[in-house]
Order: sequence, then C-alpha cells, then structure tokens
Amino acid sequence: MKKFLFLAFAVLAFAAGVDAQTQNLKKVSELKMPKTADDDMPGTRGAAVVWHPVYKKYYASFAGNVAFPMGIFDATGKRISDDELVTQADTRGLWYNPATKEIWGNGYSESGWFKYTTDNKGNITEVTNVLEGMYQPNDQCVGTYDPGAKKVLFLSGSIVYRYDNQGEPTDSVVIRWNRSKKDGIDDYQDIYETPEDYNAVSMVFTGIKGQELGFLNVTNKEVELYDAKTGFLVKKLAFPENAPVEMMFGFSYANGIYWIFNQELRKWVGYK
Repeated sequence: MKKFLFLAFAVLAFAAGVDAQTQNLKKVSELKMPKTADDDMPGTRGAAVVWHPVYKKYYASFAGNVAFPMGIFDATGKRISDDELVTQADTRGLWYNPATKEIWGNGYSESGWFKYTTDNKGNITEVTNVLEGMYQPNDQCVGTYDPGAKKVLFLSGSIVYRYDNQGEPTDSVVIRWNRSKKDGIDDYQDIYETPEDYNAVSMVFTGIKGQELGFLNVTNKEVELYDAKTGFLVKKLAFPENAPVEMMFGFSYANGIYWIFNQELRKWVGYK
C-alpha cells in the first residue's frame, strides 16, 4: 500500500512539474485598426506593434503596402490617430530605437530600413529611409530589436540572425525547436527550414533574461520562449483556445504584452 501511494505521488508530482512549464495567458488589451475590409486599401495582415516608452503610445501597422493603414494608440488601447494615417512604408517589422528615441522598421525584401519622425506629442510627421537595400536574411522576415545588444533580430529558417544598427550581420543562433537544454541538439534538424508548426516570419524579443527569444507555435497556440545564447526552449505560454493565430505575420511583443492579430475583426489582441 505504501509503495502504491509513493508511486501515485511521484506520478502526480511529475505531472505537476510538466504543467508548471506552461503558463496560461490572459487577454489584457485590444488595438482596433482603422478602416474596414470594404474600404479602399484596407490591408489584411497585421505587421507589428511597438511601444514608445517616452510618449507612452502604441504604434501598429499592416504589412504589404505603403498605403495600408497604421494606428497610434494610447496606453489604454484607444486609437488617437485618424483613419487616414498610413504606413508610408511596405512594413514588416517595427521597433523602438532607444538611441534616437524613434520608431524604426524594416520593409519587404530590398526596401531596407526606415524611421518615423514625430512631433513632441508622438504624431508621425515624416518617414525616411535609414538604409536602402537588402538588410535582412529573407524577403518577408519581421525585424525586432534587442536594446541591450543594440541589434536587430530576424528569423529565417531555424536561425535568428543579428544585425547592428548599420545593417551589418554580426552573429546568429540556431533555434532548437521544442527542445530543452536537457534534450540536447537534434542532429537531423534542418536549420534552413522553419518547422510547419511555427509562424515562419515573426519572432519577438522579450528582454527576459534566459527567455529572450519568443516564437509562435501556431498548432499549439503557444508562445515558446528560448534562451538567446543557447537556442534551447525554456518556457511556454498558452493562448486561450479561441485565440486567432497566423502562419505569417500577426505576432508581436510590446510593453510586456504578447500581441496577435485578428484578421476578421481587424484588431490586435494583447495577452499577458
């Protein structure tokens, strides 16, 4: 009897340990984008969300065309920009550059990098090119920023590439999909392909030590957090079952919140 109770306790303890590795996320905010699907040049896929810590505002955009909508929102999620604000860039990634206190971004393929100039209230007054040409590993990848290292990060295949602020590639790390350090490296992994369960173009940088890199597992509706040095899985964060997830774009991280884009309702939904 004692042996049976011991085994039962061991099984429960193991199960509890497994469950503890996955944290449930809860909805905390929404950013409703301008226009409707029936308007002219409405956009379909959400590109990125970025938080400006000085103005305390979110900037969110569609991917795919210089005339697609962009929105500026206050800290509560209320849109404060008008319906006519557009990206003015074929946007893929957006990030806050603390050195210049500006919102920067990368575009499609050889569009290069750009930045938004704002007035003292955070309203966009101008967009200018920072770099012209191919300063990313593939056409569609969505850039995000590591402010500590002062580098822009891109996912391509199973590799996260790091670029400095001048657009020069500096180093990289291979992501060991769904494998912890204890599991070790999969010797048969194709590092030049993204597994079919994952969003292949978007990644996030959290700034959480040892859990810096985040990826969207579309099949499981989870954010998987990986160590930026080793590329091994550390933690999983589960979205609600009804959360919309996409294989391309529509995944971002800003102001400590994980954002996914609901294409049908045309809004970014934030979870924490």
